[in-house]
Amino acid sequence: MRLLTCTLLLAIAAVAQQPPNVDAQRDAMKKLQFLVGKWSGEADVTRGPGDLLKLTQTENVQYKLDGLVMLVEGEGRNADGNRVYSALATIAFDDAAGVYHFRAYNSGRYLDTELTVTADGFSWGFTPGPVKINNTMKLSDKGEWVEATDVTMGSQPPRHTMQMTLKKQ
Repeated sequence: MRLLTCTLLLAIAAVAQQPPNVDAQRDAMKKLQFLVGKWSGEADVTRGPGDLLKLTQTENVQYKLDGLVMLVEGEGRNADGNRVYSALATIAFDDAAGVYHFRAYNSGRYLDTELTVTADGFSWGFTPGPVKINNTMKLSDKGEWVEATDVTMGSQPPRHTMQMTLKKQ
């Protein structure tokens, strides 16, 4: 038992001593360069049967820490101009694991998940209990940020709960 404990401690120490490859992290984060800037447009959020909320959505995207982290701040306002939605997210690349990490904050809650980067966008999702949530973003042929969220409850077909189309300002 003592040998196993010593071996585990040495393995943890070896991993902890390996410095991150910040050049690899920055290179990976450059794949998201197309997001940087201020975006604005329309969003439709379905909160329940017959309950459609129309918003003016903005997204402000910036690199932080010399390109190692991307900060995404979103806000949705209703027709009266009142803010009804706000969120803050970070995206970073883990060079050791070879994955992007997405952490989003909204209404006192947060979510940690992996982000998959594609040639023209990204996707992420999570599964809280019997519910599966998938979010997909793509740049349109016009250069618009088009994003949708689908929710699947158990064996039911996916239900579209959010759609937004934003233009770079």
